[in-house]
Amino acid sequence: MTINTTHNCTEPQSNWLFVGVYSMVFMVGLILNLTALVVFFRYTKSRSHTTVYMTNLAIADLLLVLTLPLRIYYHLGMSGLPQLPQVLCEGVGLVLLVNMYGSIFLLTCMCFDRCVAVCFPMSCRIREGRKKAPLVCLGVWVLTIGASLPFYISKPREASNEMQDLCFGNLPVYATQATAVASTLTVGFGIPLVVMLVCSSALIRTITRSAVAQTELINSGKIQRMITTNLVIFLACFLPYHGTLALLYVHRKAVSCPLLSAYRYSLMVACLNAILDPLAYYFTTETFRKKVDMDAMRRMFPLNSQNSEGNNSRAPFNT
Repeated sequence: MTINTTHNCTEPQSNWLFVGVYSMVFMVGLILNLTALVVFFRYTKSRSHTTVYMTNLAIADLLLVLTLPLRIYYHLGMSGLPQLPQVLCEGVGLVLLVNMYGSIFLLTCMCFDRCVAVCFPMSCRIREGRKKAPLVCLGVWVLTIGASLPFYISKPREASNEMQDLCFGNLPVYATQATAVASTLTVGFGIPLVVMLVCSSALIRTITRSAVAQTELINSGKIQRMITTNLVIFLACFLPYHGTLALLYVHRKAVSCPLLSAYRYSLMVACLNAILDPLAYYFTTETFRKKVDMDAMRRMFPLNSQNSEGNNSRAPFNT
């Protein structure tokens, strides 16, 4: 089967699963990431390095979430709604991938930043380097957009009356291009995964051996669980997608329907990261929860609106 005949693999009964999951990710992700951005921009007075990364991560996840309504419409459209234009489908797909890889790179930067902050707390060079977090985030956006646009611009446009079938249900053209697949698997996933594994291991080892942990002044067990949870979420969301992408390239000349279905499901799983990021990185930090609770208190008791918020913590594991 070629990429022109993938519409024959459509499973009508699975469309409702996509509609349900994408709708849930859209609603929950929209609320969580908007809440995070409000807290970061309105209540965070001192912009720590971690906060800069988290703000950009929330923006990337929010933009990804905003592409989901058209995917929902596409799967509903399989039941008879008007078809989506091919250009719109491709543009939305591009935006989703840009923000997905933006999230991957930002998660990697956050993990690396925490690692050097904990493992080398007294290094002046490290402290100066961490101040460049805004430039690092800018570089992430330039990299993800710049790396994605060439494949989109050079992509051949296929004339077809079956626009609906050529939308999100079709095999992506970049999955058949050696350069695109190789760069995606190495730069887009392999290197970030290695960095996160090394940094997470170094963090756990350093925290376990620290004098502060020995005196039980910090809950080292809780921090280790948080680090492990973040790594598990990263693997659970992005490993299936990239594993499936590799298989698609290997079998690009004869893609089976089960493999194409696996690609669609793995992309759906990757989108879950947009709601897991806020839960794992924002709402688990004590500083963030205090700010959200304080905002709720202000709404309940307006007379307390002039009370002090308290200073924002600069600890590597706080917002």
